[in-house]
Amino acid sequence: QMKDGTKEEYLFLQDLDREHHKFTADFLMRELRTLGDDVSLPGYQVSRLEHSLQTATRAYRDGADIDWIIGGLLHDVGDNLAPQNHDEFAALVIRPFVREEVAWVVKHHGLFQMVYYGEHYGMNPNQREKYKENPFYKSCVDFCERWDQSSFDPDYISESIELFEPMVHEVFARKAYNPAVMKQGVVIGVPQPK
Repeated sequence: QMKDGTKEEYLFLQDLDREHHKFTADFLMRELRTLGDDVSLPGYQVSRLEHSLQTATRAYRDGADIDWIIGGLLHDVGDNLAPQNHDEFAALVIRPFVREEVAWVVKHHGLFQMVYYGEHYGMNPNQREKYKENPFYKSCVDFCERWDQSSFDPDYISESIELFEPMVHEVFARKAYNPAVMKQGVVIGVPQPK
């Protein structure tokens, strides 16, 4: 039982946990690649992996910083594991390692995307308006409009997963919950077209 563990046993496990944490990027890349399977998001013209690559590629080509690129790449990483709340799942995964703004956008992108389709399902497409006063509102609108909703294009040539893999490793090698990285309350925004 956990309650019976000694300090020495927990310190022993802590060292093993730290070693295990070093593989987070590898685990995420493995999960991301499963989004290319045929069972991932049937009915669309691109796989969820291709959608993720297109989203990250658009951010990359717009000159976005690494947090935005990784947010774009991993924003749907929870689709297979948590299809009903994939956005919250993905946000929880990246939150300790990226700017607060990016984690917030990833967490809320599903709700913000409803503006494009909500009415077709009998839902309120403007549910995002309840966040109108949030400092990250415009960033989420721009993320959805510029990068996410447009990334279902079978003719778009995205960058390869190999381009993004070192970036995933760089971000997940950061010290978790580092205030200098998380930059609470800081709004950088989605880069605007040149």
